[in-house]
Amino acid sequence: MIIKRLFDIIASLCGLLLIWWIFPIVAFLIHCKMPGGPVFFCQKRVGKNGKLFTCHKFRSMTVKHSGSSVSVAGDSRITPFGAKLRHYKIDELPELWDVLIGNMSFVGPRPDVPGYADKLEGGERDVLKLRPGITGPATLKYRLEDEMISEYVAKKQAEGDSRSIQEIATEYNDTVIYPDKVRLNCYYYHHYSFIKDIEMIFATVLGFKVKFAGEEV
Repeated sequence: MIIKRLFDIIASLCGLLLIWWIFPIVAFLIHCKMPGGPVFFCQKRVGKNGKLFTCHKFRSMTVKHSGSSVSVAGDSRITPFGAKLRHYKIDELPELWDVLIGNMSFVGPRPDVPGYADKLEGGERDVLKLRPGITGPATLKYRLEDEMISEYVAKKQAEGDSRSIQEIATEYNDTVIYPDKVRLNCYYYHHYSFIKDIEMIFATVLGFKVKFAGEEV
């Protein structure tokens, strides 16, 4: 995967040189619209070979929140401005730095928090042999993940489920979404293609679907 790493270095460096001016603008707006907290959201995530690294994003949530890693559309923890950052994926621009220094790649599994990575068993742990990615097959398939979880929560509540929104959301993520993400990421590991990487990057930017693992994502 030498070509993959060379591409990551060149593309992330070029990207940072082209969009550096966006960073101070977003930082200023975060200070104005979400005062009292840091500009960047920095969190320990599980990287290649299970090693922890610090993942960088623009902050989109309130400073004080429950800390749950599962969010839903309309989550009260996400500020109105943060929702815009998330919708246009601007919150993920700082991850270009993580790609440049080798903690992440443009394409790969999204970096998990330690609790989820610890659940991987057997062949599922092949996912940890990859650098986490900004985008990837699972990211493309679940690009509207927050909305999907929100719909599931609404359905369960309509059926009389009295649990909290976060409890229902976590159940759906843990039993349906996360296992499917692991399946797609394992397939990516065993059927790696640099051409498919490029296709998925364009699919992420332009919003079209690609064929992967026998389905459209």
